Amino acid sequence: MTRETTDATFQSDVIARSNEVPVVVDLWAPWCGPCKTLGPMLEAVVGETGGAVELVTVNVDENPQVATAFQAQSIPAVYAMRAGKVVDGFIGAVAEPTVRDFVGRLAPAPSEADLLVAAGDEASLRSALELQPDHPGGVVALAELRIARNETEEALALLARIPETEQTRRLAARARLAAQDNPASESLDTRLADLLTRVRTDDAARLEYLDLLETMDPEDPRRGSYRRALASQLF
Repeated sequence: MTRETTDATFQSDVIARSNEVPVVVDLWAPWCGPCKTLGPMLEAVVGETGGAVELVTVNVDENPQVATAFQAQSIPAVYAMRAGKVVDGFIGAVAEPTVRDFVGRLAPAPSEADLLVAAGDEASLRSALELQPDHPGGVVALAELRIARNETEEALALLARIPETEQTRRLAARARLAAQDNPASESLDTRLADLLTRVRTDDAARLEYLDLLETMDPEDPRRGSYRRALASQLF
């Protein structure tokens, strides 16, 4: 899996995500010739891990804060993250065997449960969780299927098996919201404004308000303003 990250989303895309799966961070720029050679190679090799390792790219021209955080002196610069910390890395366009060794050190041999989760269908996911009830990938994937079928209590019970992460918080919020009987025509702004008048004294309203914020796009500017509005109501 490959995604682009920014200064604004680096915390969720890399730091938080690396608590769940090793994340390779590729610092590059459009003018960098070696980056154009290394990037596709990284994507191909990471892709072969079947999700055991993820790749995140960072355009350093557009996201200087990330480059500064890594103290990168030149690009391409590649770092491996686990549990929010850099555990490996290299500078420059290296040969494919070196890339494979680098990624291979991050990707453990898949277990039987891992292989079943990678299959992705519901029967395989159920089998994976019979083998490993707290398999993070299996729990998340099956919870998503449950939410899609509006089986929200079952989804929440699944998510309770594993430690909370940003991803599981968002899924739990989606599950609770799916169980709410709110008018489909009501806009997000209208709903949040209504809930805001009740958050101080109504625990259910406060939880729904927080769930709605959790499911918003992290880059949506309204998210910050509504969080500040909640704080002003509560404190």
